Amino acid sequence: MGFANIWATKAECNGKGQRRCRVCANQWGIIRKYNLNICRQCFREYAKDIGFVKNN
Repeated sequence: MGFANIWATKAECNGKGQRRCRVCANQWGIIRKYNLNICRQCFREYAKDIGFVKNN
């Protein structure tokens, strides 16, 4: 594998289109902070299980 081939393959596997929710495989509204990689709908559903608490 040459130098040009490495850069060509790397460009194909990056970007918004390649990121999916790890729960439901949705592409839209992905939360990437703290390496969560879940969509906002799944985050609302599983936030308590993950360990997030809502401050009042």
